Amino acid sequence: MLRKSLPALVLWLLAAALHAQTPAGRIDEARRMAEALRQEVKSPGLSAAVAVGGQVVWAEGFGEADVEGRVPVSPESRFRLGSISKLFTAAAVARLVEAGKLDLDAPVQRYVPSFPEKDQPITPRQLAGHLAGIRHYTLPDFVRPPKRYARVVDGLEIFKDDPLLFPPGSKYFYTSYGYNLLGAVVEGASGKDFRTTIDEQVIRPLHLAATGVDDPERITPGRVRFYALGADGAVKNEKPIDSSYKWPSAGFLATASDLVRFASAHVADGYLKPETRQLLFTSMKTAAGEETGVGLGWRIATDAAGRRFYHHGGAIDGGRAFLLVYPDEKIAVALLANLSGARFAEGEAQKLAELFRN
Repeated sequence: MLRKSLPALVLWLLAAALHAQTPAGRIDEARRMAEALRQEVKSPGLSAAVAVGGQVVWAEGFGEADVEGRVPVSPESRFRLGSISKLFTAAAVARLVEAGKLDLDAPVQRYVPSFPEKDQPITPRQLAGHLAGIRHYTLPDFVRPPKRYARVVDGLEIFKDDPLLFPPGSKYFYTSYGYNLLGAVVEGASGKDFRTTIDEQVIRPLHLAATGVDDPERITPGRVRFYALGADGAVKNEKPIDSSYKWPSAGFLATASDLVRFASAHVADGYLKPETRQLLFTSMKTAAGEETGVGLGWRIATDAAGRRFYHHGGAIDGGRAFLLVYPDEKIAVALLANLSGARFAEGEAQKLAELFRN
């Protein structure tokens, strides 16, 4: 019996190995990995997408976008991006620099006159590279009740009068509030409100129809519900938030497909000039010459094989997001979940990218 079954087993293993190298086989494996990740992090839903050469080659949803309504996640489901939102603000900055409307090394008061002057000038470049000395969130910020801000500049009241943590340029310190101020700079440089500027400079040029700010007052097709895990490990609804004070730093919604299109446009000709891309993806330095590993918003790294990649993650109430792009191979990967505290990052995105290498 064993002798008769051995050739069949060999043929089956060979067929399975060949299938794994086909487009369908790669997608089957990507699908298995994504669902396994969803279960591992205990997220109700998860969305994943991969683009190669600027084309989305795979996008799929797993689990539930709305647990109570039993609505499944689809490629059209929109998730909170958390700090990946900073990359959209950085893109608008880059486009305004190209248009000659924004000087990265001017004092921020040129664009936001209402922002108090500090002991030393702060520049948009320092804000974009987390070098400005602006503080990040503190515990009291997380217990503030939701508040609606009509304009990005209004939300600066939360931190604008606080002292700087260090002289601008001297240290790297990650700060979402710094990006909120950068969003106000975008408004001042463009002469238009933040949402309009993002629409004109990023969303429309890149045809990102499923991307925008997370406005709780607006009916948004495809917006997922947001969840957390209770002390007993059971899924519960996440508390409501209003992200109007932090749209530039953490307040966007998008699909995974839109994210990989967005990333792909940053490593190809057409959307940005080559010198602008160089600006985005060159590590900034402190005043002492120490590289930070961060360019204009994007984080810059190499994988275990020495390949360059650019990335950013996001964590927010009811969401986890990660975006990665390999510039030389033009492979972009996005992962999105609708659960607070879900943990995944470069490792998971790199494994998906590996499946789609030639």
